[in-house]
Amino acid sequence: MKTQLQELLAHALDQILAGSDAARPAINLDATKDAKFGDFQTNLALQLAKPLGKPPRAVAEALVAALPASASVTKVEIAGPGFINFFLNRTAFQNVIADVLAQGAQYGRDDSGTKGRIMVEFVSANPTGPMHVGHGRNAAYGDSIAKLLAATGWTVWREYYINDAGRQVDILAISVWLRYLELCGETLPFPKRGYPADYIRRTAAALRATVGDTLKRSAAAVLDGVYAEPQVPDGASDADKDRIKLQQEAYADVLITRARALLGDAGWETVKQTALAEQLGVIKKTLADFNVGFDQWSSEAALVKSGFVQKALKRLADKGLTYEKDGALWMRTEAFGDEKDRVLIKADGAATYFCNDLAYHVDKLDRGWPILMDVWGADHHGYIARVRAAIEALTERKDALNVQLIQFVTLSSGRMGKRSGNFVTLQDLIDEAGTDATRFFYLTRSHDQHLEFDIDLARSQSNDNPVYYVQYAHARICRVFEQLAEKGGRWKAEDAASTLHRLDTEHEKALLTLLTRYPEVLRKAAAAYTPHTVVFYLKDLAEALHSYYNVHRFLVDDDTELQNARLALIAATRQVLKNGLTILGVSAPEKM
Repeated sequence: MKTQLQELLAHALDQILAGSDAARPAINLDATKDAKFGDFQTNLALQLAKPLGKPPRAVAEALVAALPASASVTKVEIAGPGFINFFLNRTAFQNVIADVLAQGAQYGRDDSGTKGRIMVEFVSANPTGPMHVGHGRNAAYGDSIAKLLAATGWTVWREYYINDAGRQVDILAISVWLRYLELCGETLPFPKRGYPADYIRRTAAALRATVGDTLKRSAAAVLDGVYAEPQVPDGASDADKDRIKLQQEAYADVLITRARALLGDAGWETVKQTALAEQLGVIKKTLADFNVGFDQWSSEAALVKSGFVQKALKRLADKGLTYEKDGALWMRTEAFGDEKDRVLIKADGAATYFCNDLAYHVDKLDRGWPILMDVWGADHHGYIARVRAAIEALTERKDALNVQLIQFVTLSSGRMGKRSGNFVTLQDLIDEAGTDATRFFYLTRSHDQHLEFDIDLARSQSNDNPVYYVQYAHARICRVFEQLAEKGGRWKAEDAASTLHRLDTEHEKALLTLLTRYPEVLRKAAAAYTPHTVVFYLKDLAEALHSYYNVHRFLVDDDTELQNARLALIAATRQVLKNGLTILGVSAPEKM
């Protein structure tokens, strides 16, 4: 319906712009929020007023006068400073049923891929432990955004960046090896800056099952010449705590150096790769349970090994974008909008995280993905400017990087923290509340707002639970068709075409109006990167269905025509509920 109205306005626009030098504006047409203003509204006259040098209402009058006649439009009104409101007849809305039933899962979708190519990189949690509930929000959001973009004309690639190089992996490896030595009967103090949670013990057990005692070294050999780890005294000031924390980090580095020396490169690599494989396996299982998949898993370590980081550094150097200071290699990011220049290679020769990450973004662009969407946690806000500056410096493009920040999640009955021995994992949450409820709850609020996840509500089977409310609407419709079959009845979509004029109640108009809006909901949600608006729409559609269900009968034994019309309407509603839930990665059960 919206497309038809835009065609009418395009015709009117041709008429009033004839002989004018005014630029042709885009035709914006939106569904109205209040029925007294009609069904659709456009601000086209306000857009044209200044270019044409006329009052907006005068332009609106000219546009309305130039509109071709349409059997679907019952009235056109000019409101306020020059808005044009369209009132449509019921037939215009009833036609949506045929569209939905004919197109099925494709209704509202544009799978052409003609809008362009975009890579969505999301989750990318460090493979140093299980995913926590914050990662879950990133996963639900990133996956739904990828689905939305793919459904609205984009060619989408989903990627997970594995941070399997750098110090955090060494900390994982030393944590696992020390627990492995404990299993071998050795007694050693565990470093404060290691990973203490139980999953490290499980990984250590997996290591021992693979290598036996071949990597065992005595506690005396490990601690020979190693100073005692500094401890934070009671009552220490914040400054002292920060100072001692740095000392504890240095102590962990000493243990890493000792482990490398005792195990040799091959032994250390065995520990590290076993630990990484174990943790990445857990992450992949959790994401599979969460209905999240990727087209590619990219390894930071593999990128470094391939020599691509060095190639990226050479490209920067060739452009005069790097310089040396204090023994380190710096990049001139300040010249491109960053607050200061950034270090690429530290004085000790180690690459910074920024250096490898920059190379990874260049690699993504080189692979033919002109738009990069990164989904990051809100705590990475300060990191955006330097990455964007680096990409601009190399490509002269300011629009290549699109970052969506995910705000934090709190639980109504739990806490998070990867270095804590007790934290709630995403797998815990899935096991507790289920994949559907967990994904839906994550998407009930905008990603730029904090979210409190109510586990008790997510587990409940009540109308207060939003995912239950929406899924129940779908199941209710399925039950109606089940009852029809039990009574020996039949219904076919083609039988309903001539009966739709019987849909004349306010409940039916409400459902029909919502069904027509679904394609626009998808387009707007994709354009604004806001999958929570799809959640809002589905809740509205479910509410309209439940209200309709509670007032009207669908199996009308004494009026086959009315029955066919109503069954067509709820069949179309069922299809749109399923389509929307699919975008969110949530199932549409037939029984509840």
